Amino acid sequence: MIDISGAAKTFTMHLQAGVRLPVVANVSFYVDAGECVVLSGPSGAGKSSILKMIFGNYRCDEGRIAVRHDGGVIDIAGAAPRDILRVRRQTIGYVSQFLRAVPRVATIDVVAEPLIENGIPRDEAKARAGTLLRRLNIAERLWSLPPSTFSGGEQQRVNIARGFISDRPILLLDEPTASLDAANRRIVVELVAEKKNRGVALVAIVHDDEVRNLIADRLIDVASFATAA
Repeated sequence: MIDISGAAKTFTMHLQAGVRLPVVANVSFYVDAGECVVLSGPSGAGKSSILKMIFGNYRCDEGRIAVRHDGGVIDIAGAAPRDILRVRRQTIGYVSQFLRAVPRVATIDVVAEPLIENGIPRDEAKARAGTLLRRLNIAERLWSLPPSTFSGGEQQRVNIARGFISDRPILLLDEPTASLDAANRRIVVELVAEKKNRGVALVAIVHDDEVRNLIADRLIDVASFATAA
């Protein structure tokens, strides 16, 4: 589902006389359908940067990021912005460390939005959103409130619900369990297992050793890519 070869990223520090800061180089790995590949390595090694390169938030300096999309293959590294947006709507989901939602929009609508954007009727989308929120222990009395009023752990569970609700064939996870208690971490592990059973390809960053051991089919040592830079 994902085949990365020779991808590299360098940041140019414009406020520091154009100093170039290499992040990763020669990033090369693949992800098959139905498996979860976990990126490992110390803080600052470039794990989140690699996820953002796959998602198209960061442009590669070189290399190829081939993603199976709409019956074919698209190279995210060289794709036009409109094509990247299409890939995000249809193929790649993303759960970041932080919830980004329009202020004052109800939680139920925040979670249902990805389904509605893909043509699912609003009532059905909101019913599916409610099922997922309930499973993640977000009380129904809170669904009409904007998630900005929630605690950090509640916001992260809303974030997880929004990311997992779609049936996209690729899902990127950036520390999805960082703010969660043990019970909700177990639920996320279950959700990941269900995605794998449906043939979804996942790339994850997880610092919790127990969660990593439960979800990872393979570990990719990002430190080797950082060292090569």
